[in-house]
Amino acid sequence: MKRALYFILIISFIFSSSATSQGLLKKVSKSMTDELLGRSNNKSNQPEPASACADAELVMDMGGKLQLDYTELTISISDDGRILAKDLHADNYYIVENGVTAGPFKPGDKRLKGFESVMSHNTYTDSDSDTDTDTKKNSWEGNPYITKSGDKFLITFAGKSYGPYARINNIKVTKSKDKFAAVVVENIVVTADQGDAMDKAMKEAKTDQERIDLAMKYAAEMQQKMMQGGGPNSMLAKLITNIPGATLDPNYGANLNNNMKYDDILVTSMDKIQDLNGKTIHTVTSEQAGADFFISSDNTRTAWYSYGTLSLSDKTTLPELFNPLLMKVDGKIYLAYMYYSPKKNSIMKCKIPF
Repeated sequence: MKRALYFILIISFIFSSSATSQGLLKKVSKSMTDELLGRSNNKSNQPEPASACADAELVMDMGGKLQLDYTELTISISDDGRILAKDLHADNYYIVENGVTAGPFKPGDKRLKGFESVMSHNTYTDSDSDTDTDTKKNSWEGNPYITKSGDKFLITFAGKSYGPYARINNIKVTKSKDKFAAVVVENIVVTADQGDAMDKAMKEAKTDQERIDLAMKYAAEMQQKMMQGGGPNSMLAKLITNIPGATLDPNYGANLNNNMKYDDILVTSMDKIQDLNGKTIHTVTSEQAGADFFISSDNTRTAWYSYGTLSLSDKTTLPELFNPLLMKVDGKIYLAYMYYSPKKNSIMKCKIPF
């Protein structure tokens, strides 16, 4: 009887030791795997970035059921303040509203409606659609302000029509949607369809003389069309806007921008930022080249963002942040930005009066 009891105790001890060993082995294996893959379970022990602020607002919790990694997300903000996060390694989208994250959603999900402009720079579905670079026959299809009129385009804004124009190169609308600016060309000598027809005819010509005759014919037609359309000046780019006093000539590499100054449209070139009246607001230095700029409403403060660092004209420098933008809260303008908090495992937002 005693021998049987001893045997049972030995078997129990063996099984107990085996289970404990397996548990330890699993823990060690997981620890080694995390170490090899660069994963850390001690994020909360990491220091907060220098850009952290005391009154930071929660943007997106990386923990909970989703267990997201902020380094694998791109984050965009819609006009109504909602946040869209996209997984860089999967076609998954997450919507963040009032600190609550919903998703994942796949492209085409009706819940992604309203985020078209931030999902693709080449989607012309809202007022931020800005350049005619699409290869579609009507590259402005879906834009609420631009319609096709024959082989030209019309701009309709606040009940008033502008045009028609042979080409609209660029259009920007302010956040309040009460001001717009566009760079247009009234006439072009040859449309894409006409150019294709000319190329086809030249290729089908059987002799050099036929090609010479076609070239002379097309040259005469283009000259006549140019004169009927208002001469050479009608083929130059011009600024169209409802902003009073705008005099800027867009033929010198100027680009419209509605993100630099809250509820306003500015113009950028290689070395300066101007308003639509041609007044220079900021001269870009070589160190600032390629940065994203922000201008205060009274033009007295400037900020620029480059490679994760936000610099201000008062010599303040804030590193380790992303997604800077101008926003209005309770009638006041702020320059906001986001940063990752390892202690909270969350993306946080700070606001600077601007």
